Amino acid sequence: MKLNVRDLTARPGVERLLEALHVEQDAIRFVGGAVRDGLLGEEVSDLDCATIYEPARVIGYLEKAGIKAVPTGIDHGTITAVSDHTVVEVTTLRADLATDGRHASVAFTTDWKEDAARRDFTINALYADPRTGEIFDYFGGLDDLEARRVRFIGDANERIAEDHLRILRFFRFHARFGSGEPDAAGLDACAENANSLMALSRERIADEVLKLLALPDPLATVRIMEQRGIFTPVLPEITAPGINRLEALLAFEQESGRKFRPIRRLAALLPRDPDVAREVASRLKFSKEQRDRLSSAANPAEGSARELAYRLGPLYAIDRICLSPHWESPSGKSREEAVRYIENWDIPKLPIKGGDLIARGLEAGPAVARCLRAIENEWIASDFDEAGFDEIVERHLAEDAACRRDPAEDA
Repeated sequence: MKLNVRDLTARPGVERLLEALHVEQDAIRFVGGAVRDGLLGEEVSDLDCATIYEPARVIGYLEKAGIKAVPTGIDHGTITAVSDHTVVEVTTLRADLATDGRHASVAFTTDWKEDAARRDFTINALYADPRTGEIFDYFGGLDDLEARRVRFIGDANERIAEDHLRILRFFRFHARFGSGEPDAAGLDACAENANSLMALSRERIADEVLKLLALPDPLATVRIMEQRGIFTPVLPEITAPGINRLEALLAFEQESGRKFRPIRRLAALLPRDPDVAREVASRLKFSKEQRDRLSSAANPAEGSARELAYRLGPLYAIDRICLSPHWESPSGKSREEAVRYIENWDIPKLPIKGGDLIARGLEAGPAVARCLRAIENEWIASDFDEAGFDEIVERHLAEDAACRRDPAEDA
């Protein structure tokens, strides 16, 4: 089997980069996802290369060829090369000296197999000659790729001890590339070592979980993770009822053609409790936008689609409707119709401001906000009736004037 390298080498600046790093001497090869995805006929997004040259020499060769070299991970041998606007990660062949499950100290090597041995899965340890497309497979990655099997290189427990994040990566890669049940040895090792996830930064955990939930159909994999206790050390809130809610959401997404929204899918996995959602979002070090969205999605969808969209914004409203399988529109719209309506609805603005009310005789102060709120609530309840809006305003102004009138004036 060979990799069709023409599409990769045809990218602007790639041939120049390969020549600068002496491809004719077999000093550089394509590696990892570029090879794996190319062999599967999928689009290659990130282009990674491995080289026998140490980082200082890589930088020197690139700069001599007029290629920008950024030492993004120079301690671990990674240089980001920018050649004619094409970004390529170039990493020196490495061997791990010591690891603590989070970080590794490495030594550089010229042995391709030694470099392959430190990688996580066999399908990620495939190298390709950029000139011919010849594949270099040291651990049976081609057979695993054909079988759609995600398998650790060597002893799974050792690979996990080197980097605990590989537990979550095992499941993400299975959800994306695997077929059938996960590799038994890998699955058992992940379950046995699940507690080691607690040693990882919450940002790394969040990144992997959201990547998993962004895949087209992560349900079967997520169900296995829950059953084998993978979530328990870091996300104990994910239990069997959450898997059922995710299943319902995925079914609705498929039926209605919804986009994959990982935050919405995480909300489905969690109990419908805003306090729980906020606690999880804080634990995972989410951004404020992510925290707000996750906690909002934990609330029930109450009101019409238009009211929800007006009060919450389109995205938050769609989250709540998608996550409420028993939601019924007062207008009789189905959930799918309601979501599509929101996506195309130009949300109106309240046609009056506080200054307008003051100009029409309302006394400045707290009464302005109260009156505006009452007008807005009635306008929403009227389903944003434009024709009757002035009548709503006049009635509330009259009610305020009546409340402020001196009783002696009526004597």
